[in-house]
Amino acid sequence: MLALIEISPRHGYEIIKAIEERCGGAYAPSPGAVYPTLTLLEEQDYVTSSESASGKKLYTITDLGRAYLTENRAQVDGILERLDMFARMQARRALPERVHQAMHALKHALLQNKSNWSDAEAERVAAVLEQAASAIAAGH
Repeated sequence: MLALIEISPRHGYEIIKAIEERCGGAYAPSPGAVYPTLTLLEEQDYVTSSESASGKKLYTITDLGRAYLTENRAQVDGILERLDMFARMQARRALPERVHQAMHALKHALLQNKSNWSDAEAERVAAVLEQAASAIAAGH
């Protein structure tokens, strides 16, 4: 939570939504987990809170909170990386089976060539893959 507040000051609900987004929608912490943690972070002087125009508490990181994150950057980055990996896994699970099969066939075709890639073949394959990615992203 502290790392999310470091990115930008947030309300508790925004923290819940940011975590849910980082988890690919598969997990959202409950307010009963988030708000006590925010209170603890405030008691430890890692964040301050102020009332926003909407009447909600806005949490902002302090210098002490930044120092804590700096000291623990490897652990924080590891947690964020695991959340991102979890989101990718959830997205992969949501793909239709036929898409999984096609992805497997593509991977197999790419790995068959092993290390026998000429520059021209690498360019040709990269162009085909980029074209496919663009078509998928564009929805046609």
